[in-house]
Amino acid sequence: MLPLGDHNPRRIVPWFTYLLIIANFVMFVFELLQGEAFVVEWAFIPARFTADPVGQMPTLFTAMFMHAGWLHILGNMLYLWIFGDNIEDRFGHFKFLAFYLICGLAATFAHLVFNLGDTIPSLGASGAIAGVLGAYIVLFPGARVRVLFGLILIPLPAIIVIGFWIVLQIFYGVGSLGSAAEAEVAYMAHIGGFFAGLIGAFVFKALTGRNNRVYY
Repeated sequence: MLPLGDHNPRRIVPWFTYLLIIANFVMFVFELLQGEAFVVEWAFIPARFTADPVGQMPTLFTAMFMHAGWLHILGNMLYLWIFGDNIEDRFGHFKFLAFYLICGLAATFAHLVFNLGDTIPSLGASGAIAGVLGAYIVLFPGARVRVLFGLILIPLPAIIVIGFWIVLQIFYGVGSLGSAAEAEVAYMAHIGGFFAGLIGAFVFKALTGRNNRVYY
């Protein structure tokens, strides 16, 4: 089930969504040019962070803009392109950027809690983007998302598309605890980022009193 777009008009140009996508691709080019040593230096490594949290603080942020390969970055940027613009439209530019980074941090610390002694580099924008998905399901549950099933493109409500995604993350996340699968895919980071976004969106709604906009 691959989302390819949504029907959810916005009022502003989502500059920070575009800049985040560009920043991710620029960092990926640096990775390709610099090689494995660059990845090890700037990715988040739980064991290294617990040993020297102050010295490793920059990796909390640099790891959010790094990716393991072309499929990894293209998949993440597709999700950010589809869902990020409407969250930026609702939050505003700078609040959206802060929200994105906070969700990314929440995702990293969720991964850390379950992998304190892990020496495997952790990297990717998935946790921050999971926060965007959490906010989207709160603010636009009925917005139609165009999803590719095989060769068929069908529209589904966001609550179904994103709900199905987070259920899979929880299922695989719980099942992978203590196994090699968690080392390959940081499911707990996805879950942590998603629920950070979920909570952030509920707080935003409570503070602003703005109603959902639903488009079909």
